[in-house]
Amino acid sequence: MADLLAEAEAELYTADPDGFTARRSELAERARDAGEPAVAKKITALRKPTRSAWVVNRLVRSDPEVGSRLDRLAGDLREASGGSRLRDLTAARARLVDELTRTALEGLPAPPASLREEVTATLDAAIADPGVAASLGTLVRAARYAGFGAFAPAADGSAPPPRKTKPPAEPAAEREARRQERIKEAERAASDADRDLESALSAERDLEDSVRRLEAELAGARQRLAEARRRSYRAESRQQRAAGQLSRLKE
Repeated sequence: MADLLAEAEAELYTADPDGFTARRSELAERARDAGEPAVAKKITALRKPTRSAWVVNRLVRSDPEVGSRLDRLAGDLREASGGSRLRDLTAARARLVDELTRTALEGLPAPPASLREEVTATLDAAIADPGVAASLGTLVRAARYAGFGAFAPAADGSAPPPRKTKPPAEPAAEREARRQERIKEAERAASDADRDLESALSAERDLEDSVRRLEAELAGARQRLAEARRRSYRAESRQQRAAGQLSRLKE
């Protein structure tokens, strides 16, 4: 059961997302045929990744060392106390993210700047956020670190001083609540858009199949019409010859 789901995830999140929906249906059907309806349901629930998420998933799944390198650097940054060590690790972080971004985009024809930026932001977020790191390989959309630069050194290379916390004022709390509500609304809208896209793509494929069938039927009908016209012409020619011969015999 676990193997069927893992195999489906590996294939769906590595292959080009253009074929995601159709292949997901095929894999779910295969699981049902294997007597695993629960697995089929889980496969059906897998969500189609965006282009940038697919690029990162493909990178991580093609090279298991990528995740390990990101994890090691994240651990070193968390343990760094400041000074030159933190400065060196911050520079190493930039180099690693740049290297992995280039590797992830290799083979893609003229990747747009927006795609490069989203891949870079996702890899950077994976270093800062364990939750993002854990989702590498099955990402649905690009990630972006929403923290406050906990790994960034101060201007002189020393560790930034701890922030003094104070209870938030009521207006700030209200703004944060509204911001969180907007985030939830945006997430719901994105989820609805994903479902609408998958539905539209499915309808498009069905119509393309119908058009291909109709075109094949039309081509066959045209061929049969041409043959019927040839038979009609030959029959007409024979009829005219027979009529001429009969007329001559009667003279």
